Amino acid sequence: MLKALIVILLLMVLASLFSGLFFLIKDGGKTNRVVNSLAVRVTLSVLLLAVIMIALWQGSLTMNPTP
Repeated sequence: MLKALIVILLLMVLASLFSGLFFLIKDGGKTNRVVNSLAVRVTLSVLLLAVIMIALWQGSLTMNPTP
């Protein structure tokens, strides 16, 4: 369940990235839609980082051991 949440958040970040690119090409940077897309992407990235850090802290995720 946790890994699915991480993958969904990553896909949402990518969707926000490409929507920002689309708005930049379509509008030429004259509207605030690119800025809003950037704000959404940063928020999703911070949320993703927080989910990963909390999962590591709780022990739900583990780091790969060194060989």
